[in-house]
Amino acid sequence: MTKKMNVESFNLDHTKVKAPYVRLVGVTTGGNGDKVYKYDIRFCQPNKDHMDMAGLHSIEHLMAENIRNHIDNVLDIGPMGCQTGFYFAILNNDNYDDVVEALEKTLQDVLEATEVPACNEVQCGWAANHSLEGAKDIARNMLAGKDEWHIVFAE
Repeated sequence: MTKKMNVESFNLDHTKVKAPYVRLVGVTTGGNGDKVYKYDIRFCQPNKDHMDMAGLHSIEHLMAENIRNHIDNVLDIGPMGCQTGFYFAILNNDNYDDVVEALEKTLQDVLEATEVPACNEVQCGWAANHSLEGAKDIARNMLAGKDEWHIVFAE
């Protein structure tokens, strides 16, 4: 990579990272001093593995609904197009440990779920494309690597 791109993740050497991890991507300060902290929550090793769409879709619903029970000021959590992780944005909270703790609790919620929230044609744009068991497998795999979430790059 020689030219710096506008998108932060396009400047990241995806061959050097080691999933799973939780990485602060950047901080944006608004005109009134509020700060948005954006995280790369990587579930799968880039270009080696990815989440299946139905499982990813379901874990997206589950995390979006449940993470707000564990941490305040969540702006958004949404999947990456490459299907290897999620972006998480939070307002005015610079505590990495708070984010990791909320993520862990949220993934435990996924494992305990009996249904996918908003899994119907009124609340979801592709209601037929869900898998609770797929979401649980993704959560289980991510939690298995929890002790290394702080390690982004392979040695």
